[in-house]
Amino acid sequence: MKLKRILAVLMASAMTLSMAACGGNNSGSTDAGSSSSSDDSAGDGTTYKIGICQLLEHEALDAATEGFQDACKEKFGEDNVEFDLQNAQGEQAMCSTIINNFVSADVNLILANATLPLQTAAQATSTIPILGTSITDYATALEISDWTGATGVNISGTSDLAPIDEQADMLIELVPDAKKVGILYCSAEANSKYQAELFAAALEDTDIECQEYTVADSNEIQSVITNAVEDCDAIYIPTDNTIASNTEIVNNVCLPAKVPVIAGEQGICVGCGVATLSISYYDIGYRAGEMAYEILANGADISTMEVETAPKVTKMYNAEICEELGITIPDDYEAIEAE
Repeated sequence: MKLKRILAVLMASAMTLSMAACGGNNSGSTDAGSSSSSDDSAGDGTTYKIGICQLLEHEALDAATEGFQDACKEKFGEDNVEFDLQNAQGEQAMCSTIINNFVSADVNLILANATLPLQTAAQATSTIPILGTSITDYATALEISDWTGATGVNISGTSDLAPIDEQADMLIELVPDAKKVGILYCSAEANSKYQAELFAAALEDTDIECQEYTVADSNEIQSVITNAVEDCDAIYIPTDNTIASNTEIVNNVCLPAKVPVIAGEQGICVGCGVATLSISYYDIGYRAGEMAYEILANGADISTMEVETAPKVTKMYNAEICEELGITIPDDYEAIEAE
């Protein structure tokens, strides 16, 4: 009798444990379903892994990366997107290592922030979607001869190209006596050369002579800009990452020589320029983040997505440098706010 009672107790305990286990499984399933359904932006609650390769640290590229991440967090939901943000420190070898690691990790998408990361990513994978930002001209960067606005491959993104002809007009307006203009850029950056050619073409029908001054890396900037100011009345610097990271060197030469610099973007203008036709790098990064959502969550075909430019440009000036050089700024320019 005692044995039967013991067996009954054991069977009851087993049934209780079985019911508890079933209850635990149902609870876990409910929680997972609740988590997925509560995230309307991400749809099925999938966690997307995005590798970000930024060429180097400077204000413009940092802003683009920030905009991209903000857009992704808002669209996917913060819990449904993971970023692997890597900085190549301006080095080709490091850029290759970063991109190859992303490919090996089979990330869902790569953001290439600047031209070199874009070119490296394009060589590394033809299957993982690649979005660029802070790229001036995709046709030049990717050597596409029959450019239609979309790449036709696994690449799209946003461009930081501001109207070059308007930048040339800005130089004529602010430095009306200029007869010779030096165009300073890094020869390793294909998009910088592209802008230099457009700028020179925009001044072809004027009396202004243009001469290119190129550097292979940051070590040559001091000597090259010193030569340029001896021969030129003004300097134009396109959206060049190498120069953008070394504006103090440029300013230390140009300002004492009283040679004004027209800059291709705001970050360069803050460091050494008198004026720029400015775009928001945060905005183009943000738009790239929206494009990432369209590709990963909505199934958009990246090969047919047209590269997009900044929605607006603004005439801006560096009040401190303009005052020191005695340059009067028209009313339709905005002063760059001091940080």
